[in-house]
Amino acid sequence: MQVSAKRLRADIEANAQFGVLPDVDGHGRTVLTGTDENKRARDRFVRRLEDAGLEVTVDAVGNIVGRWVPPGADPSLAPIAAGSHLDSVPQGGIFDGPLGTYATLEAVRAMQETSNSLGRPVHVVCFTEEEGQRFGNGLLGSSVATGRLSVEEALSLEDESGTTLADSLERIGYRGEGHIDAAEWDAWLELHVEQGTRLEEAGAAAGVVTSITGITHCYVDVRGEANHAGSTPMHDRTDALAAASELILDLESSAHRIVSSESSSAVGTIGKATVSPNATNVIPGTVRLGVDIRDIEAASMEALVADLEASGERVESERDVEVSISRPYDIPPEPMADRCREALLEAGASTGIETLRLHSGAAHDTMNVARVTDAGLVFAPSRDGISHNPQEWTDWEDCASATTVLAAALATLASE
Repeated sequence: MQVSAKRLRADIEANAQFGVLPDVDGHGRTVLTGTDENKRARDRFVRRLEDAGLEVTVDAVGNIVGRWVPPGADPSLAPIAAGSHLDSVPQGGIFDGPLGTYATLEAVRAMQETSNSLGRPVHVVCFTEEEGQRFGNGLLGSSVATGRLSVEEALSLEDESGTTLADSLERIGYRGEGHIDAAEWDAWLELHVEQGTRLEEAGAAAGVVTSITGITHCYVDVRGEANHAGSTPMHDRTDALAAASELILDLESSAHRIVSSESSSAVGTIGKATVSPNATNVIPGTVRLGVDIRDIEAASMEALVADLEASGERVESERDVEVSISRPYDIPPEPMADRCREALLEAGASTGIETLRLHSGAAHDTMNVARVTDAGLVFAPSRDGISHNPQEWTDWEDCASATTVLAAALATLASE
């Protein structure tokens, strides 16, 4: 079975023209869900599915499915599904998402051109709003497909202007009917760029993911007292930002400790701070911190949250501020299914493509799908580990190699 590197490259390069950023260094695009750029990307993808003879459906939240029933396959059997997404972050790259969607289509085309005997249908899937840049927190389409979010909840989500997902999909012609049910799939695979440097450093063309990191988001509110920066003595200040800085350093220290003693994959980040009144000559009165904690081990995530809470109690006592911590977003780590991992590893071995076992430190639709059916995730190398950036790059040869692994694994699963 041979995938066409030329055909795959042509698809990705054509898709890169939607939302293209011509004045940036690299290859950038901005494609937000429900925009004109998103419509054009979707329209082309649907045409390419239909060109390959697939039956295309669109569900109520805009998830696109292309269905292929191989000759001799039983159409009543649960399908093997694979895919990714077409939306991007603002000023993103051209591979994150589109590589996975078009690689799956290319895998189907390669299987169509081969005399393999497959017993199950194969579905090519494009999920809506994976990046969460306009509606919700991300992984929206797969959340609906796996029952974590209802169709009604998803459609009522609003962007910053008050436009709902329902209205934006209606406007571009991608508000379909019903919803796909990932629990009805026999198995799921996704190809994605690594967004790290492990494959590049190892010289491997594909990475077989063992588990996907869990993610916890906390918000820390620190309340002190705003006052004049010139007339308030140092000993008489209740500086919310100075107190918050201790929390930031404490979390960094806790993460380093856990990495050295418990779990090398744990990370803790405070990437957002909102300071009020945010004036040079005013002592900060309130600060809100956005905290991101991740690991493939749930215990270390809980330990980091506990350390954050302990730090809040200490700072509250020592600095006479008020500290409150909320935890509105919590996704546990998700291991990949043994049969999917083995299918990907065997695909690498049978095609002579070197693979590496590794975990994913980023979220993907696969972590939702893995809760309702067997799921696997395969990575292609990222040059210098750069992603969500016009400098994001995966060599075309590596794209083809990872797609070959995906195709061989899909063929294995579809013949079981």
